[in-house]
Amino acid sequence: EVQLVESGGGLVQAGGSLRLSCAASGFTFDDYAIGWFRQAPGKEREGVSCISASDGSTYYADSAKGRFTISSDNAKNTVYLQMNSLKPEDTAVYYCAAGTYPLQAPGHRYEYDYWGQGTQVTVSS
Repeated sequence: EVQLVESGGGLVQAGGSLRLSCAASGFTFDDYAIGWFRQAPGKEREGVSCISASDGSTYYADSAKGRFTISSDNAKNTVYLQMNSLKPEDTAVYYCAAGTYPLQAPGHRYEYDYWGQGTQVTVSS
């Protein structure tokens, strides 16, 4: 059974940091890219970042560049999203997702086959 389990969300003040984790199981980790998406109330789900488990190549949305860092621990089948300098507009439910590598458009939700349940990130001003 494929599982993606997110953790690490919470409430943080603007300017603070959080590290999200995505623990994957039930598929061959190295064959996939793992992405992070977020969805704020009333908005579309948007791609934030993505990493290839096999070669470590990364993608960042413009909103994440310079503030967020994605990394992968292949021994643990876990992907992390380090989020620094958080802003109130980063408030959303954050989801991790897995798609067969290589992806044509890593920021596009339809590239991904499996999804986690999400973790809430709230940034207060």
